[in-house]
Amino acid sequence: MIDAETAELLAHSLRRAFEKGGAASADAALDEVGWCEALAAEGLSVVPLLFAEQGAANAASGALDDLMTAMLGLPPGRSTAFVLPEFGGRAMPGSVRNGDLAVRGLGTARMATAEHAVVVTEEHRAVVVETASLRIRPVEGIDPRLGLAKVDGAGLPAGGARATDAGWTEALAAGRLALASEAAGASRTMLRLAREHAVTRVQFGRPIGSFQAVRHRLAECLVAIEGAEAALAAAVEMADGEWPARVPPVPAAIAKALAGRHARTVARHCQQVLAGVGFTDEHDFHHHFRRVLVLDGLLGDARTLTRELGAELLRTRRLPAVPPL
Repeated sequence: MIDAETAELLAHSLRRAFEKGGAASADAALDEVGWCEALAAEGLSVVPLLFAEQGAANAASGALDDLMTAMLGLPPGRSTAFVLPEFGGRAMPGSVRNGDLAVRGLGTARMATAEHAVVVTEEHRAVVVETASLRIRPVEGIDPRLGLAKVDGAGLPAGGARATDAGWTEALAAGRLALASEAAGASRTMLRLAREHAVTRVQFGRPIGSFQAVRHRLAECLVAIEGAEAALAAAVEMADGEWPARVPPVPAAIAKALAGRHARTVARHCQQVLAGVGFTDEHDFHHHFRRVLVLDGLLGDARTLTRELGAELLRTRRLPAVPPL
């Protein structure tokens, strides 16, 4: 487990890395920081650090590709991207029929520059394909800064490394922890922007931050963020310390669901505090609002995950393990 002083130094380095600009620049800066080496040495304990800073900076990188690739026991790096499930889903993006591989999923901003892509198939195999053999189309959606791309292909060679079902389950869980951390980081920035506005915007001769209704909204934001971060910390604590870590899927799904739900709560309250200025293109708030909407939909949105978790509880009649307190 990473100690507090090292964590603060790493967080500072990551903060500077995400000031570099685009996803390619961020990846180069993460290489300088030694992100992949830190992941191998410290395991999941560095995941909340990196992704919270990425969310706070509204940055994009290939860190999620590195994490999910490493969770399958494959070497991560800037030349390798990872094909994610389609938006809102969690199904493996590849399938093999008559010896040919078909791919349908999403890619991060790294997909446009990577030489290879890792595809996990329904048959529980991790297949490495050349990105040149895939059709990659930028997603013209609500958050173009994130650089997501639609990825599909058919008739590809189906050879590759064997991956177990547990490997995919744990890669999915680790990815959810990363996205939950990123949503929490974005939520922190939305709260900061709203607070700064509340202490500087004057109405009726007083800063609006002195009004009880505004203070209550900001307080609810803080409670929501702290709750999401507590669930995330508990899920990381429950993971096996070995690498690749064995990540319990239920706590990871709970953390992702809570992060998505609470990020929407924060966005709603902060928009109310910011009022009209929050809608302007010049203000940074809308970039973070857009980001949390997209993050919620990746690897399972809050509503779907909550339904699935409830259905599993009803099916098994067993509560999940109590998180460490």
